[in-house]
This record gives sequence, C-alpha cells and structure tokens, in this order.
Amino acid sequence: MRILNFGSLNIDYVYRVDEFVKPGETKAAKTLSVFAGGKGLNQSLAMARARLKVVHAGKIGPEGEFLVKTLKGGGVDTSRIEIAKVATGHAIIQVDDRGRNCILLFGGANQDIDEAYIERALAGFGAGEMLVLQNEISSMPSIIAKAKMRGMTIVLNPSPYSNLVPGYPLELVDIFIMNEIEAADLSGEVDPEQAAHLLMRSFPQARIVITQGEGGSMCAHKGEIVRQKAYRVEAVDTTAAGDTFSGYFLAGLVEGLDIVKSLDLAARAASICVTRKGAADSVPWRRELETAGQV
Repeated sequence: MRILNFGSLNIDYVYRVDEFVKPGETKAAKTLSVFAGGKGLNQSLAMARARLKVVHAGKIGPEGEFLVKTLKGGGVDTSRIEIAKVATGHAIIQVDDRGRNCILLFGGANQDIDEAYIERALAGFGAGEMLVLQNEISSMPSIIAKAKMRGMTIVLNPSPYSNLVPGYPLELVDIFIMNEIEAADLSGEVDPEQAAHLLMRSFPQARIVITQGEGGSMCAHKGEIVRQKAYRVEAVDTTAAGDTFSGYFLAGLVEGLDIVKSLDLAARAASICVTRKGAADSVPWRRELETAGQV
C-alpha cells in the first residue's frame, strides 16, 4: 500500500532553556540547534523508517531545499513537493531541562496549498491507498473530500488543534490519532477515557487513537478500548514523539498487525525517539527496534 502524506515541511529552531519563557520575561537560551521538522515531515520519516512506501506532498520556500534532502535520505518519495513563492514554514521550539517542549509555528509555504496543487498531489492515488494529514497546512476540508472521493483511507492527526477542526468533514475520517489535549478539545471532555467514548459516538466509522505521554495510549473503536503502556526511559526531548508514534502505529496496521501489536510497536518507537534531541533526527529506524528486540 502506498501512503500519501499531505503535510507540513518546517525548519525547526530549537532553543534549550532551563525553564520556558514566561510572559514579559527575557531569557538567555543555553543553545540553538536547527533541524528539519514539521509534523508532516516527521511523520513521513517515521513511516518510511518503519518501512512503508511514503510519498510526501507539501510546499517549501526557496530556502527549504534541505528539507527535501532530509526526506529523500529517509527513503521518502519527494516528487510531489513544490516550491512556493513564500518563506518555508518554521517553528521556534523551547526545550526545557525536563525534556518538555513548547512550540510557536509560522505557516509560510504550508499555508499556500490551493485547489490546483491538491489535484496534482492526489493524481494517481485511489482506492486501497492511504492519505495521512495533520493540521499544519491550508485547504484541509478540500483535501479530505477529494481524497475520499478517490476511495482513499483517511488518517487525521488534528494537531495543532484549532477552532477550524470541527468544521472539517470529520465524518470522512477513518482513523484519528491525537494526544489527550486534542481529544479534550475535540470532544469537550477532559478525561481521556470519557473523551474516547464521546468520540466513538460522534465518529462511529473511525478508530480513535489517543496518546497520553507517560500514561501510555489507547485505541477506541465500536465500543471497545485497547490500552497500551508507555515504556519508561529518561526523556531528553519529546518534540517528535507523537509523530513517531503515529508513523509506527500506521506501519503496524498496514503490515496487518492487530491493534494491540500496532500500539506496542508505536510505543516502543516513541520511547527511542524521546531519548534524542531534535525532531526529524530523533525518529528511529525499524532496524533499531529489531536490534533492541523490539520488532
């Protein structure tokens, strides 16, 4: 099965700080690192490194060529990526001494997705293939609708959550993957398990996957909830943990693993990711899980 990931391409500027900057505060950063990133790019790399056939669609600005090289180096097909006349999307990321992060996004070329480009990106894809989306690009409702008309399986990670999400044609989504905060935003229920039940009722056609950081993860579908523990490690940087989880979970499903094994595969991959700095650079390869006995 081919995967089309229609997603963001960002340059990540990562600042190490002892604690996050507070309103009105000026703080000196310990270090600055520049990485390839964006939830779209990270998830494409995660799926490709998990050995899926991934095509990435999205736009960069003139200064974003190294993002394409990063994807190619990870085994991703970049033939659908186009260059916009605006700046590449980028993120300013603070990472504190506890390994937590907070992120400020600038959309740039990620917000330059028009109808003509959508048609070019989707050309040749159809039934039996999968579309993966996050919420960092423009024209989301059109992409979802056009892909569903082609018979594609729709996967949505509604991150970063915005008040536009409820207006998307969510009834067309086959798999939701979100963290507990996004689940609360979408369902109106803070408790993750209650949120899962509400989302199952709202979207009975879909599998609902909710990640809870150290609390593990769950997959809800047709009234049943499967839970997965988080593997305990010393976290250095959690920036791409969710994207790694998403990519490896989908890899498990595409390979024919059941939900229990797919969640476990994703949890193991994420546990490796958080022990490393950066976003794209921290996504593990499948062989690393195999070497550690974590196939």
